[in-house]
Amino acid sequence: MRLTAAISPDPDDLFMFRALMEGLVDPHGLEFDVQTLDTDALNRMAAGDGADVNAISIAHYPRVAEHYRLFRHGASVGRGYGPIVVALEGREPESLVGARIAVPGLTTTAWLVLDMILGGFEPVVTPIVPYARTFERLRAGEVDAALLIHEGRLTFPDEGCVGLLDLGRAWMDWTRGLPLPLGGNVIRRALGPDVIARADRAIHASIAHALAHRDDAMDWLQARGVTLRTGALLDQYLAMYANQDTLDMGEDGMEATRRLLAMGAERGRLPEVDVDFV
Repeated sequence: MRLTAAISPDPDDLFMFRALMEGLVDPHGLEFDVQTLDTDALNRMAAGDGADVNAISIAHYPRVAEHYRLFRHGASVGRGYGPIVVALEGREPESLVGARIAVPGLTTTAWLVLDMILGGFEPVVTPIVPYARTFERLRAGEVDAALLIHEGRLTFPDEGCVGLLDLGRAWMDWTRGLPLPLGGNVIRRALGPDVIARADRAIHASIAHALAHRDDAMDWLQARGVTLRTGALLDQYLAMYANQDTLDMGEDGMEATRRLLAMGAERGRLPEVDVDFV
């Protein structure tokens, strides 16, 4: 049976699906047709005619929960780190109230958390593809600061920027120790229990294979031309967002997911939802 899968082109998502894409693990009778889109586009896709397996921002789950269940594996989780607000020069985070801040989309977890923590800023949607666009807007004075996710979270010093606010640290302080669940993989309910269970096992096996053959997976990613320019940066990025939390977000990751979505609903940013984990 063929399933469509939509993921981001970022190293963590490709790392997770590499073994399935290359035929290195048992697909449990399934064939995954993988395509890549940026984060905001993935969220919008899931809200419409989404893929069978769709990577989404955790904050977007309430808007697609009618049609999708959420895997415990495949998550990008920040433990004391996460998306970061940067500018061309240092300033206090409180001074960003009323500022123009480039954000990767109004469906992203990063935007939701910044809105809850800071509030009162003007979001300027700036897709993360092409990668350089956010930094170009900063240098052109089109925005006062930028909220960075994925690779930009590591490379901003090379672009002449300074960090102002790490949302993962702020979230952990706010929630007294919870990690920040940023993205995850969902699967279409209509596929039924048998196919969902087989997909669950296949994707879990693919992630486990990547973790067990990390050096090979990194070589494969670099051969594909991922945007991180050095092996050291790629290694650092995968350590942050493709790790044991990706294999299983655990009880605290599940609790953090519920807390994040409940807080978003309390503030009128999200519909209320009961999170349905596979």
